[in-house]
Amino acid sequence: MTSPALPCSPASERNQAPILALLRGLVPDTGTALEIASGTGQHLAFFGAALPGWTWQPTDLNDELFFAIAGWALQAGATNVRPAVRLDVRSATWPDGAAPFAQPFDLIYCANMLHIAPWACCAGLMQGAARHLAPGGRLVTYGPYIEDGVPTSPGNQGFDATLRAQDPDWGIRNRADVEREAAAAGLHLTERHALPANNLLLVWQRTPASA
Repeated sequence: MTSPALPCSPASERNQAPILALLRGLVPDTGTALEIASGTGQHLAFFGAALPGWTWQPTDLNDELFFAIAGWALQAGATNVRPAVRLDVRSATWPDGAAPFAQPFDLIYCANMLHIAPWACCAGLMQGAARHLAPGGRLVTYGPYIEDGVPTSPGNQGFDATLRAQDPDWGIRNRADVEREAAAAGLHLTERHALPANNLLLVWQRTPASA
């Protein structure tokens, strides 16, 4: 349910239930999760309320919506959501301007960032995830992708053109390019799930040393 007092992303309202359904099959009953680019905080509030055995750490590049992240968590009764901290994925130390995260994370979650950020953020995300994932932990990314050999929907074609017109550093990323950045950081793609509105949920893990 939306709140008129808090900034609301309609897309987050629509996609949070399908994403949660997949997360339930990926994660155990307890753990610690880091969200990259939390935005309004709707996803984390929804996940936090549905997965109470998990502790959730929200982050974002800017602090303008930190009040919304806290507000959505409060409204959802998600007392397992920590206060948000500032994080630029391109930084060598996460988070920014504070003591580095002391404990690794069982899950790192990033939705709808790669296409509205400079390409360097993809490498930063993968490198940071490789540094901060616990053994056996997973990085989960969600959003639109272009895939070789898979027709791009007209909606995503138009969305990509709009993004690039708005900022030439933005645009829907080719999945193969993202995989190369992941491999350079020591991560590999383990699962691909198609979700509504031509979006994908991708699951990444550390590449075994023998690979």
